[in-house]
Amino acid sequence: MKKEDIRHRIKARKCMITNDEALEAAERVFAQLEQTAAFMLADRILMYHSLPDELSTRSFLDRWHTRKQFFLPRVNGVNLDILPYDNSRLHIGAFNIEEPTGDELADINDIELIVVPGVAYDRNGNRVGRGKGYYDRLLADTHAVKIGIGYDFQFIDEDIDADPHDVKVDIIITENRHHPVKHHRR
Repeated sequence: MKKEDIRHRIKARKCMITNDEALEAAERVFAQLEQTAAFMLADRILMYHSLPDELSTRSFLDRWHTRKQFFLPRVNGVNLDILPYDNSRLHIGAFNIEEPTGDELADINDIELIVVPGVAYDRNGNRVGRGKGYYDRLLADTHAVKIGIGYDFQFIDEDIDADPHDVKVDIIITENRHHPVKHHRR
Protein backbone atom coordinates (compact mmCIF):
# COMPACT_ATOMS: atom_id res chain seq x y z
CA MET A 1 0.00 0.00 0.00
CA LYS A 2 1.25 3.49 -0.82
CA LYS A 3 2.65 5.48 2.10
CA GLU A 4 0.64 8.64 1.43
CA ASP A 5 -2.63 6.67 1.44
CA ILE A 6 -1.64 5.11 4.76
CA ARG A 7 -0.79 8.52 6.25
CA HIS A 8 -4.23 9.88 5.33
CA ARG A 9 -6.05 6.83 6.67
CA ILE A 10 -4.17 6.79 9.99
CA LYS A 11 -4.53 10.55 10.46
CA ALA A 12 -8.30 10.27 10.07
CA ARG A 13 -8.44 7.39 12.57
CA LYS A 14 -6.34 9.29 15.13
CA CYS A 15 -8.87 12.13 15.10
CA MET A 16 -11.44 9.76 16.61
CA ILE A 17 -9.39 8.89 19.73
CA THR A 18 -10.43 10.48 23.03
CA ASN A 19 -7.86 11.77 25.52
CA ASP A 20 -8.72 8.95 27.92
CA GLU A 21 -8.27 6.33 25.19
CA ALA A 22 -4.93 7.87 24.23
CA LEU A 23 -3.66 7.81 27.81
CA GLU A 24 -4.81 4.23 28.36
CA ALA A 25 -3.21 3.10 25.10
CA ALA A 26 0.11 4.73 26.02
CA GLU A 27 0.03 3.07 29.42
CA ARG A 28 -0.57 -0.35 27.90
CA VAL A 29 2.08 0.03 25.19
CA PHE A 30 4.78 1.22 27.57
CA ALA A 31 3.91 -1.48 30.11
CA GLN A 32 4.62 -4.03 27.36
CA LEU A 33 7.80 -2.24 26.33
CA GLU A 34 9.07 -2.39 29.92
CA GLN A 35 8.68 -6.19 29.84
CA THR A 36 10.84 -6.72 26.75
CA ALA A 37 14.31 -8.15 27.16
CA ALA A 38 15.61 -5.36 24.93
CA PHE A 39 14.38 -2.72 27.39
CA MET A 40 15.43 -4.59 30.52
CA LEU A 41 18.97 -5.11 29.20
CA ALA A 42 19.49 -1.66 27.68
CA ASP A 43 21.08 1.17 29.60
CA ARG A 44 21.32 3.71 26.75
CA ILE A 45 17.98 4.28 25.05
CA LEU A 46 17.02 6.69 22.30
CA MET A 47 13.45 7.90 22.86
CA TYR A 48 11.54 10.80 21.36
CA HIS A 49 9.18 13.45 22.64
CA SER A 50 5.77 12.68 21.26
CA LEU A 51 3.61 14.96 19.15
CA PRO A 52 -0.02 15.45 20.23
CA ASP A 53 -1.27 12.78 17.79
CA GLU A 54 1.27 10.15 18.95
CA LEU A 55 1.27 7.88 21.99
CA SER A 56 2.53 10.12 24.77
CA THR A 57 6.10 9.34 25.83
CA ARG A 58 6.14 11.83 28.73
CA SER A 59 5.04 9.58 31.60
CA PHE A 60 7.41 6.86 30.43
CA LEU A 61 10.36 9.26 30.32
CA ASP A 62 9.44 10.65 33.75
CA ARG A 63 9.15 7.16 35.25
CA TRP A 64 12.47 5.82 33.93
CA HIS A 65 14.85 8.75 33.40
CA THR A 66 16.61 8.22 36.74
CA ARG A 67 17.18 4.50 36.08
CA LYS A 68 18.04 4.46 32.38
CA GLN A 69 20.13 6.85 30.32
CA PHE A 70 17.77 8.36 27.77
CA PHE A 71 18.65 10.32 24.68
CA LEU A 72 16.41 12.40 22.43
CA PRO A 73 16.85 13.43 18.82
CA ARG A 74 17.31 17.02 17.69
CA VAL A 75 16.82 18.08 14.08
CA ASN A 76 20.01 19.33 12.45
CA GLY A 77 19.31 20.15 8.81
CA VAL A 78 18.22 16.88 7.19
CA ASN A 79 19.65 14.71 9.97
CA LEU A 80 19.02 13.99 13.63
CA ASP A 81 21.58 14.64 16.34
CA ILE A 82 21.33 12.59 19.52
CA LEU A 83 21.67 14.33 22.87
CA PRO A 84 21.25 13.22 26.48
CA TYR A 85 17.77 13.70 27.92
CA ASP A 86 17.49 16.26 30.69
CA ASN A 87 13.96 17.50 31.28
CA SER A 88 15.31 20.85 32.49
CA ARG A 89 17.19 21.42 29.21
CA LEU A 90 14.52 21.24 26.52
CA HIS A 91 13.18 23.75 24.03
CA ILE A 92 10.62 23.72 21.25
CA GLY A 93 12.53 22.90 18.10
CA ALA A 94 11.78 21.83 14.58
CA PHE A 95 8.22 20.73 13.83
CA ASN A 96 7.11 22.05 17.25
CA ILE A 97 8.74 19.11 19.06
CA GLU A 98 10.53 19.45 22.38
CA GLU A 99 14.23 18.86 21.74
CA PRO A 100 17.29 18.74 24.00
CA THR A 101 19.64 21.71 24.15
CA GLY A 102 23.41 21.72 24.48
CA ASP A 103 26.28 20.38 22.46
CA GLU A 104 26.96 17.01 24.11
CA LEU A 105 26.26 14.81 21.10
CA ALA A 106 26.03 11.04 21.48
CA ASP A 107 27.13 8.47 18.93
CA ILE A 108 24.36 6.28 17.50
CA ASN A 109 26.66 3.27 17.92
CA ASP A 110 26.53 3.72 21.71
CA ILE A 111 22.72 3.39 21.75
CA GLU A 112 21.40 -0.07 22.65
CA LEU A 113 17.66 0.44 22.07
CA ILE A 114 15.74 2.87 19.88
CA VAL A 115 12.03 3.49 20.35
CA VAL A 116 10.99 4.57 16.89
CA PRO A 117 7.96 6.75 16.14
CA GLY A 118 5.88 5.86 13.13
CA VAL A 119 2.60 6.48 11.39
CA ALA A 120 2.11 2.78 10.59
CA TYR A 121 3.88 -0.58 10.60
CA ASP A 122 3.34 -3.83 8.71
CA ARG A 123 4.02 -7.40 9.86
CA ASN A 124 7.43 -7.34 8.08
CA GLY A 125 8.70 -4.42 10.17
CA ASN A 126 8.30 -1.84 7.43
CA ARG A 127 7.33 1.56 8.75
CA VAL A 128 5.67 4.67 7.42
CA GLY A 129 7.07 7.82 8.97
CA ARG A 130 6.03 11.40 8.41
CA GLY A 131 7.83 11.50 5.07
CA LYS A 132 11.03 13.43 5.74
CA GLY A 133 13.37 10.42 6.12
CA TYR A 134 15.01 11.57 9.37
CA TYR A 135 14.72 8.21 11.11
CA ASP A 136 15.68 6.14 8.07
CA ARG A 137 18.93 8.13 7.79
CA LEU A 138 19.59 7.71 11.51
CA LEU A 139 18.67 4.02 11.71
CA ALA A 140 20.79 3.07 8.71
CA ASP A 141 23.91 3.40 10.87
CA THR A 142 22.92 1.41 13.95
CA HIS A 143 22.76 -2.14 15.19
CA ALA A 144 20.58 -1.16 18.16
CA VAL A 145 17.28 -2.96 18.68
CA LYS A 146 14.55 -0.90 17.04
CA ILE A 147 11.06 -1.00 18.56
CA GLY A 148 8.17 0.69 16.79
CA ILE A 149 5.23 1.71 18.94
CA GLY A 150 1.70 2.79 18.10
CA TYR A 151 -2.01 2.25 18.47
CA ASP A 152 -3.51 -1.09 17.37
CA PHE A 153 -4.82 0.48 14.15
CA GLN A 154 -1.28 1.61 13.24
CA PHE A 155 -0.31 -2.05 12.76
CA ILE A 156 -1.78 -2.64 9.31
CA ASP A 157 -2.56 -5.87 7.46
CA GLU A 158 -1.41 -4.61 4.07
CA ASP A 159 2.26 -4.63 3.07
CA ILE A 160 3.80 -1.18 3.04
CA ASP A 161 5.54 -0.17 -0.19
CA ALA A 162 9.08 0.05 1.19
CA ASP A 163 11.88 1.94 -0.53
CA PRO A 164 15.45 0.57 -0.62
CA HIS A 165 16.62 3.13 1.98
CA ASP A 166 13.81 2.31 4.46
CA VAL A 167 14.98 0.67 7.69
CA LYS A 168 12.77 -1.94 9.34
CA VAL A 169 12.01 -2.17 13.03
CA ASP A 170 12.72 -5.36 15.00
CA ILE A 171 9.63 -5.34 17.23
CA ILE A 172 6.25 -3.63 16.99
CA ILE A 173 4.24 -2.95 20.14
CA THR A 174 0.64 -1.73 20.27
CA GLU A 175 -1.95 -1.86 23.07
CA ASN A 176 -2.81 -5.49 22.31
CA ARG A 177 0.13 -6.73 20.30
CA HIS A 178 3.80 -7.57 20.71
CA HIS A 179 5.06 -8.53 17.27
CA PRO A 180 8.70 -9.61 16.83
CA VAL A 181 9.73 -9.22 13.20
CA LYS A 182 11.50 -12.04 11.42
CA HIS A 183 14.22 -10.40 9.34
CA HIS A 184 15.58 -12.23 6.34
CA ARG A 185 19.35 -11.94 5.96
CA ARG A 186 20.64 -10.70 2.64
